[in-house]
Amino acid sequence: MHTRRNATGWEEFLLRTILWLYISLCLIIAGLNWGYAPQASAQMAALVTKIWQIYENWIKALFIFICGFLTLRIKKKGQRIAMRRQNIIGLSIAALAIHIVLPLISKNPDLYFYAMPLPWSTMPLQAGIADSPFGMTQLLTLQASGLRFALIFYWIYSFFIFLGTLLFGRRLQCSMLCLFNGFAAEVFEPAIPLVKRKAIPKKIIPKFTFIRWLFFIISLAFTFYWVLVQLGLPFKGVMELMEKAESIKYLTTELLMAMFFWIVFIGRGYCLYCPLGTTLALVSRLAGQSIKTDNAVCIQCGQCSKACPVAIDVKTYAKEKSPVIDLSCIGCGHCIDSCPTQTLSYSTHFISSWKKYIEHNQDT
Repeated sequence: MHTRRNATGWEEFLLRTILWLYISLCLIIAGLNWGYAPQASAQMAALVTKIWQIYENWIKALFIFICGFLTLRIKKKGQRIAMRRQNIIGLSIAALAIHIVLPLISKNPDLYFYAMPLPWSTMPLQAGIADSPFGMTQLLTLQASGLRFALIFYWIYSFFIFLGTLLFGRRLQCSMLCLFNGFAAEVFEPAIPLVKRKAIPKKIIPKFTFIRWLFFIISLAFTFYWVLVQLGLPFKGVMELMEKAESIKYLTTELLMAMFFWIVFIGRGYCLYCPLGTTLALVSRLAGQSIKTDNAVCIQCGQCSKACPVAIDVKTYAKEKSPVIDLSCIGCGHCIDSCPTQTLSYSTHFISSWKKYIEHNQDT
């Protein structure tokens, strides 16, 4: 027993160290890439960009593999990890494909920009406009064939995500494939928060509701603008201004604030107002996403609410035996893994129908 505790302490220490390293490198290298490189000499700018690309692809993927493994080892010693294991396997496969394999095949180290569907970023829309600042940069870097591959990948991936959400709910993207905030919240979860904090006050959550819809509207406005430009309408005069505005939004309210939430708030802080997450949350309503709470007897231990990374009061739903249907739910399944009586389960219309089909075939 003593050895096991020491092993867990060592694993958590390593996990925390890597998380500090990941955040520090991200802030330093992102600052150089977005702040220093545009003003540096061509040779120095190319070097900074190369370092950023190596960090965003190889180092990030390596951290996902290592920290996912450490997290599963830590959590396996205290509770069931079925849902968490699925999340980390999915994120590891996504990292391998999007950060390593596909960039090598396409010779495009920035392919991950094309792995987040609208309305999270309009960069793919900008890349499809030949005379936009980003489009000209991408065409120069990738050439016509490389840019074509990236855009085809983007639209196929986007279709896959939205179709997958209709079948499996928000869980698919937000807990199994997201390589922005989703992966960090999952693979670093035992190390979060790095700075001690109390549980999130419930009165704070409604404030995120306002922020969520504000960011959703802003992101839709950027999307709408670039769609109009794609259609040839006369709005090209402010393309550079719109591109800079969106870059500022990304660097401040997304990249920096996501880092802040990982350190002193909650791992899923950004997920509470992510515009793609909001879109998929609405789609997941059509999918019938819910956490069922009546599979067994709830003993009101509160472990489910404690485990929820977005502060949903799952315990109250379970007391009333009503399903958890909440736009904030990212389908991570932490509440399900934590339930000692296994009364919770994740469901969508498709998953429910599939289970009934399997059960029917087994009976016959």
